[in-house]
Amino acid sequence: MDSVKSVRVLSPSGMLGAGWDHATIERGIALGADVISIDAGSTDSGPYYLGSATPKTTAKAVARDLRSLLTAASGAGIPVIVGSCGTSGTDSGVDWVAGIAAEVMAREGLDLKVARIYSEQNAAELKEHLDAGRIHPLPPSGRLRAETLESCTHIVGAMGHEPIVAALRAGAQVVLAGRATDTAVAAAYPLMKGMPPGPTWHAAKIVECGGQCTSNPRAGGVLATIDAGGFTIEPLDPAVSCTPISVAAHMLYETVNPFEMREPDGTLDVRDARYTAIDDRIVRVEGSRFHVADQYTIKLEGARITGYETMSFTAIRDPLILADIDAWADLMRTMIRRRVGQTLALADDEYAFDLRLYGHNAVLGDLEPETGPPREVGVMLLVNAPDQATATAIAKVANPLMLHLPTPAMDYLPSLAFASSPAEVERGAAYEFVLNHVVDCADPMSLFRIEMGENADV
Repeated sequence: MDSVKSVRVLSPSGMLGAGWDHATIERGIALGADVISIDAGSTDSGPYYLGSATPKTTAKAVARDLRSLLTAASGAGIPVIVGSCGTSGTDSGVDWVAGIAAEVMAREGLDLKVARIYSEQNAAELKEHLDAGRIHPLPPSGRLRAETLESCTHIVGAMGHEPIVAALRAGAQVVLAGRATDTAVAAAYPLMKGMPPGPTWHAAKIVECGGQCTSNPRAGGVLATIDAGGFTIEPLDPAVSCTPISVAAHMLYETVNPFEMREPDGTLDVRDARYTAIDDRIVRVEGSRFHVADQYTIKLEGARITGYETMSFTAIRDPLILADIDAWADLMRTMIRRRVGQTLALADDEYAFDLRLYGHNAVLGDLEPETGPPREVGVMLLVNAPDQATATAIAKVANPLMLHLPTPAMDYLPSLAFASSPAEVERGAAYEFVLNHVVDCADPMSLFRIEMGENADV
């Protein structure tokens, strides 16, 4: 195992394609960064990106960020690690980012060895794990059925640090990984260099979103220096600060328990962590521990099509409707069902729709504390049906109601305001997440595939 006294991890942002000032990357290099790590994906934006294997970011934004990272890393002779390529980490997402990286390297005259790590899973192979009792649900999910695996358009496994370390040991200067835990991307290189797992995983958690642990998340990333006793966090923008509170608070982000975080090979425990301000910008953290699990597990993520959606949006300013908007919305739901049954001969269980009142309670629903009448309301109708034509037909049946539905007490037809013409916007296939399960693995590498190459020949 490689062993050094400390490792410096440069984290420029929470997501590839988000953008940053290249001067912050130059500063991180000047401060002695040993590796650049960045996440490129998430499930935060919903199941569409996994279900359709479509990236959330635009290619130009990814190219801009890769140019910044690859030129800086090449000049410093340090590796770049990107996780969850293409937003969801599908195989096509890895290839998409690899293609952009190849174009950037060709344009900049860079000669870097690239590794692609694929994390997409085959339903038939997973069924073998299921039959052998190696797949288990995470709360609140129930037992997995084989039909659920078969229904998924794409399934990925969230890799730990081991495949990334394997790629680095094979000589990769650029690692483009499929779906990975956000922390594995930053933890891999320090763990490979012999840094202790407690401080390493804790530091990786803190830097996963770049500057989010600082006084100004918009100003750029951070540099984590990990050693045998702990780690320090420093913002890359000299005008920005880290404080014990801003650093400790990041353990509240996307965790069920602010003192623990599970990784494939064990659990980070920060109950005894101490956060100390070194000065007005830098924080030192000590006391983090890591408990190795009895069983190594990989989390599975899968998405499937639930139907096809059509949306329309109208706006209400009429004070008589707004005086009891909930009653109007109930009437709208009743009228839509009635007219769809009369016109299209569809039963209620053959389609679904959602009516959301933006400006009233669309965000909190029944938890909304405000009770007074709103000043204006945007009404979004979202229809889901087995095919696009049916979804659009239902939205068109609802069109006159979305434009003119009066309350029972009104003796005139109000005119509401559609946001677009045509009013119906076809959204295509809709997806849902259906896997919240882990698979027991004897070998951390067993679900992943590494391909090595040079530039465009990756």
